[in-house]
Amino acid sequence: MESQHLRPGHLTAHQTAYVLGIGLDAVRQLVRRGQLQRSGGSPRQPWYAAADVYALASKRAAAKAA
Repeated sequence: MESQHLRPGHLTAHQTAYVLGIGLDAVRQLVRRGQLQRSGGSPRQPWYAAADVYALASKRAAAKAA
C-alpha cells in the first residue's frame, strides 16, 4: 500500500526501487550502508527525496559505464 500523504519531491520505497532498478531489500541495504537516507514517512512506509534517488541512479549508471 502506497502512502496517500506523500510530500512533493519525494518517492516511496517502491518508486525508489523502480528508479534504481533494484528490489526493496536492496533499497534497505542502501539505507543501512548510508548511501541513501529516508526523508519522511514511517518506518514501514519510508519516503526518499527524489533528488537524492535520481542522483544515486546517475552515480550508479556512471559506475556501470566506467
